[in-house]
Amino acid sequence: MSSNSPTSAASAASPSSNTLGSDAKLIGLVGLAHAVSHFSQLILAPLFPWLKDAFNVSYVELGAVLTVFFVVSCIVQAASGFIVDKLGPRPVLFVGLGALGLAAFGYAVAQSYWMLLVFAVLGGIGNGVFHPVDYTLFNRKVAPTRLGHAYSVHGITGSLGWALAPAFVVPIAIAFSWRVALASAGVVALVVLLVLWVYRSVLSLDAAAVHKATGQGEPVPAGGGEFDFLRIPAVWMCFGFFFFYAVVISVVQTFAPVAAGHLHAVPVALVAVCLTVYMVASAAGMVVGGFLASDPSRCERIVGVGFGLAAALALMLAFADFPPIIVPALFGAMGFVSGVAGPSRDLLVKRSTPPNATGRVYGVVYAGLDIGQAVAPLVFGRLMDHGQYTSVIVGLALVQGVLIASAFNVRRVRRTALVPA
Repeated sequence: MSSNSPTSAASAASPSSNTLGSDAKLIGLVGLAHAVSHFSQLILAPLFPWLKDAFNVSYVELGAVLTVFFVVSCIVQAASGFIVDKLGPRPVLFVGLGALGLAAFGYAVAQSYWMLLVFAVLGGIGNGVFHPVDYTLFNRKVAPTRLGHAYSVHGITGSLGWALAPAFVVPIAIAFSWRVALASAGVVALVVLLVLWVYRSVLSLDAAAVHKATGQGEPVPAGGGEFDFLRIPAVWMCFGFFFFYAVVISVVQTFAPVAAGHLHAVPVALVAVCLTVYMVASAAGMVVGGFLASDPSRCERIVGVGFGLAAALALMLAFADFPPIIVPALFGAMGFVSGVAGPSRDLLVKRSTPPNATGRVYGVVYAGLDIGQAVAPLVFGRLMDHGQYTSVIVGLALVQGVLIASAFNVRRVRRTALVPA
């Protein structure tokens, strides 16, 4: 630890000297904000039956509202990383939460389809800031020995946010109206914003945190410009990894349960359970993965094993013959092993990030998530339309296999970059 820290407070905030309590408070606050991000992504889709009648539009047109949301989120995610690195994560986080809350209120008072599109833009702006903000706070403030747990909680809270959204808005829409449901979702975002404002000191970066150097980042190429990180091959390999990871998530969330249901004559009610089981098991896997990620040197192996097992389970869904009741269990197993790989997945990016470029790198890399979620339905939706259910599950397994190769390729290009010419 440096002996010339300007103040004892700054020294105390240094990641190497943080207490468990201070790290836990930061991780909890960031996780709470991340849950709202995922929650806000899914407040509209469960209300499509109400919105379809209210605005006299098709499901395709309603789906376009979500497309606008994620396209804007992708652009903002890449750009907001630069703002985070300049202004710090806290103000950007507050703006993001405020935008999500205002977007939900906007949906609630919309009088036309076009107003939904306008507020989807605002929601996309709010959603796009979270990954650069969250990982900048984690990587600069959390003790390295607890980073795996931080990433684990981050993934778990995101999954819980997804799970909470339909369970929250649908009952309110049934009891009152879809407008009340969306306004209530806006209240959730603003309440969380208020909580974070009260604990805003926890979310600040001091000189010691900004000066942190873990020794795990890849050197910035000569020149020192703020865009020079884009010349690091490992950054783009991470971008590709997250693109394919988003394809996996998109297929599991939208098509894989239905496709498996057709292949194994699974009752509709049981098909609906598959995604819930997957998400809950994934959250449990992330808890285990947080402990395994305590050693960053093995993160590629953990990702490889996790997604290798997930691909094998997907192939079982595609080709094996078993009773319908086994299908949700296989989805649960797939979710668990994928969840175990989650914290190590995030370490892949951290180990490829130059010092003081965390926001920019995570902004660009995680933009791959939004692009993958936009592309996957176009490819796998066509397979579903043609009844090629086996191809959907096999395609899922193939993309999981690509993740294995991508993880080890990130390590290869990172090591190559670090070898002296």
